[in-house]
Amino acid sequence: MNQDYENLINSLISDGYLKMPLLIEAFKKIDRADFVPEEYKNSAYVNEPLPIGFEQTISQPLTVAFLMELLEPKPGEKILDIGAGSGWTCAILAYATSEEWLKSKIKNQKSKINEETEKRGFVVGIERVPKLKEFAEKNLAKYGFIENGIIKLFSADGVKGYKKEAPYDKIIAGAAAKGDVPVEWKKQLKIGGRIVAPVGNSVVVIDKTGKGKYSRKEHFGFSFVPLIGGAD
Repeated sequence: MNQDYENLINSLISDGYLKMPLLIEAFKKIDRADFVPEEYKNSAYVNEPLPIGFEQTISQPLTVAFLMELLEPKPGEKILDIGAGSGWTCAILAYATSEEWLKSKIKNQKSKINEETEKRGFVVGIERVPKLKEFAEKNLAKYGFIENGIIKLFSADGVKGYKKEAPYDKIIAGAAAKGDVPVEWKKQLKIGGRIVAPVGNSVVVIDKTGKGKYSRKEHFGFSFVPLIGGAD
């Protein structure tokens, strides 16, 4: 691992933003430099958002760590990532939900993997800008997640979620919704599932406790690019 990246991850851990062993491992395995444009490679390990084109950014590592900790991804879960951008969050989620499966695949390349014990997760990434979807696909190809059926990317209107692959265990968004979390996201969430999403300058955590029943918490003091409806 690049020393600067290791230092960044260690600072996220020491500052209390990165806690779950599964997420720490995912951050270590998924190099942020693989998901930034060439002209920003030298800034990949700085704890700041970086431009990826089309008025979008790859989020600040601190913010991604905070969102992921709130989401609490687990092995075998199906997660919807709205505003996939560069593909970095998709990749972290893919590793976190499929870690043991990936390790078994590497270890047992010529034998059948036990799908019952080695849980494989599934991440659906939605990106409204086709060129950014292509950028994400190129970045994710370095890790084989799409090839192995762990990630699917779609160019679509994230405001509507993605009904074709619903229901989801978890839903995460990297752009701020206007007013409140879209109703469609709640409908596409399993009972017992969780949404972590920016709304304005806060991060909202919604747990689906029953049919049409939800609990809600808010964390304030963040800044995100706006969630824009429609597909380009």
